[in-house]
Amino acid sequence: MKFPGEITSKLPKTGTTIFTVMSKLANDVGATNLSQGFPDYSSSKDLFHKVHQYMKKGFNQYAPMPGFIGLRETIAEKVEKMYAAKYNPDTEITITAGGTLAIYTAISALIHEGDEVIVFEPAYDSYVPSIELNGGIPVYIQLKPPDFHIDWSEVRKMVNPRTRMIIINTPHNPTGSVMSAADMKELEKLTKNTDIVILSDEVYEHIIFDNREHQSVCRFPKLAERSLVVFSFGKTFHNTGWKMGYVLAPENLMKEYRKAHQYIVFTCNTPIQMALADYLKDENNYLNLPEFYQQKRDFFNSLLKKSRFSFLPSAGTYFQLVRYDGISKERDTDFSVRITKENKVASIPVSVFYHEGVDNKYIRFCFAKSEKVLQAAAEELCKI
Repeated sequence: MKFPGEITSKLPKTGTTIFTVMSKLANDVGATNLSQGFPDYSSSKDLFHKVHQYMKKGFNQYAPMPGFIGLRETIAEKVEKMYAAKYNPDTEITITAGGTLAIYTAISALIHEGDEVIVFEPAYDSYVPSIELNGGIPVYIQLKPPDFHIDWSEVRKMVNPRTRMIIINTPHNPTGSVMSAADMKELEKLTKNTDIVILSDEVYEHIIFDNREHQSVCRFPKLAERSLVVFSFGKTFHNTGWKMGYVLAPENLMKEYRKAHQYIVFTCNTPIQMALADYLKDENNYLNLPEFYQQKRDFFNSLLKKSRFSFLPSAGTYFQLVRYDGISKERDTDFSVRITKENKVASIPVSVFYHEGVDNKYIRFCFAKSEKVLQAAAEELCKI
């Protein structure tokens, strides 16, 4: 059956995501999948037990639209302790169905036809389609390799009266870079006396390395008052398939956010919210993550030192970029496909995170895997 009329696509350049393509290819050829960003180990059995208990107790109907108040209160306590920032759980915290939906909802609520949104490339692939679906205009600024930092003089040149939003992501997917306190001060100066809203994607807040301190916009009052900040339980607690996250924002921004949220998703999984409220109270459940993931990063990188790839150690997230220009002059998309088929290790080519496919000869590996999997993958990569 086929629709008899004409369809004008709102996303004419969009196809199947690279994550789906590379994961399918890995499965088809029996390759180790270091492409898509998800752990291959289980979340906490204690957390499973808590979810099950709340299900059995009958908490299986709709939670309040902004989320279970017990969870919002626990989040408020956590954020104040970590970032010295106070958010009202009644009016300034909303539980969401994952980080990607939270980002889409924020853009839907605040971006009007013709509004410009600054996006730093390489960029997580949901940002630009969300802008375009809502009639906004993405304005692209490239991060500067090899450390993928922001050139603030370039940003200042791009800001104009039509600039409505700036999207930042720290720790950064796909590059693993992190923004510094100095970066936040530059952003604060840049947006002072403007109507610009900051959308800060901080879903990897707890996965940061080498004794760095996560510089959330929440730490900077003048930024926080114009920011929606997105977080993810899935990244923190190894259960990305649960699709649970939350957003922080001052009351005037959150009021607009919730207008869209109530019609896009309304509310989220009730027993999981209640279990997370309990689980978050033990701060060891998230404060130990940097050490846990740094061990994985260091193990994987120590093995890759024997390869012909070059790299700077990831500063955050569970991704490691490597450069292969000393191995091949192929496009990164072709190189990724070839080593998936020939060496049985799947990666993500970084050019797909640029709107014009900029190819700097980088590919991305996910190291949120067991040591056995990482060792097997590294052995094959060292043969290239």
